[in-house]
Amino acid sequence: MSTPHRVKVALPEANSRGYEVLVGAGLFSTLASVLSRFCPAHRYAVVTDDRVAELYAVRLSRMLHGAGYRTDVFAFTHGEAQKTRETWALVSDAMLESGCGRDTALLAFGGGVPGDLGGFVAATYMRGLPYVQVPTSLLAMIDASVGGKTGVDTPGGKNLVGAFHQPQCVIIDPELLQTLPQAHLRAGLAEAVKHGAIADAEYLQWIDQNAESLLAGDTQALARLIVRSVEIKAEIVARDEKESGPRKLLNFGHTIAHAVEAVSGYAMLHGEAVSVGMVEEARIGERSGVTVAGTAARLRKLLTRLGLPTSLPMDYGADAVVEWTRSDKKARNGRVEYALIQDIGTPLIGKEGRWGHPVADETVAAVLAGAGRG
Repeated sequence: MSTPHRVKVALPEANSRGYEVLVGAGLFSTLASVLSRFCPAHRYAVVTDDRVAELYAVRLSRMLHGAGYRTDVFAFTHGEAQKTRETWALVSDAMLESGCGRDTALLAFGGGVPGDLGGFVAATYMRGLPYVQVPTSLLAMIDASVGGKTGVDTPGGKNLVGAFHQPQCVIIDPELLQTLPQAHLRAGLAEAVKHGAIADAEYLQWIDQNAESLLAGDTQALARLIVRSVEIKAEIVARDEKESGPRKLLNFGHTIAHAVEAVSGYAMLHGEAVSVGMVEEARIGERSGVTVAGTAARLRKLLTRLGLPTSLPMDYGADAVVEWTRSDKKARNGRVEYALIQDIGTPLIGKEGRWGHPVADETVAAVLAGAGRG
């Protein structure tokens, strides 16, 4: 295994510690030694879903047992629909029954759902356990595993119950993507496009130029993509750990995306919904006169090339989507705030340095109901 690339996540608050994101092919095989350095513990609780457990749980357990660590795997049924308070309670109760104490560290192992839910268990179990993110999906590697956001969904909306709980480290092995379904690989690329759209036009161009290699699962191309996306997110988190300012930029495309996911009954993958959300929110920005004309078309062209949806499906009512946006965490004073961009690679910073921009529901509904749906 080559020396892993290290990205430091520095945190701005005086009482917050930073941590490292390690990216390297073959890193998973060294997990025990990495944990001994960055998150030593008497015992490890692995929180994952049944699909990831079927692929990797035996190998992971053998590695940790071989290094002398007691390891217990707590697997729940896969899917966004399982990211609930009920699943959080089931995992927490199972850990209590198995005798996990404060000498336990937790591994959030899997895609975005195990990462978010496992992190929330770590944040709340016995008032907080140290934990490590070991993402296995591209979306989790470049976005969900970095930044300390944990949580679960409720009937009222996505990620409405949660906590900021930073990991001890994040361990990313691009070779784990070899078992990732193609649809999930494409969905992860949507978040990389978002990073380019909000912060780095050259990176977005690189994604366009290397689309074929990325879609083919080329490990070197994916490693480079992961490192750059993690760098962008780390830079933003370092400026704003708790999302009171510039971290809101990472929500570009997500206000619409979360609503679309809810309307779909979570049948649409998160990255697919983000792809739709970025194009629609760019159109909202253009209609509002704050985004350069043609930005939505540029995003649509690249996302289409990556095999992602770029418009609201015909059977998803615009009014239903707008209604769901009102339950979003970013609503302020009765109006929904959107993270918009001025141009590719250039975020929109509003008056008085505002990072979130209130948009009237009528404007959103007009855009969603407009041309280009299908």
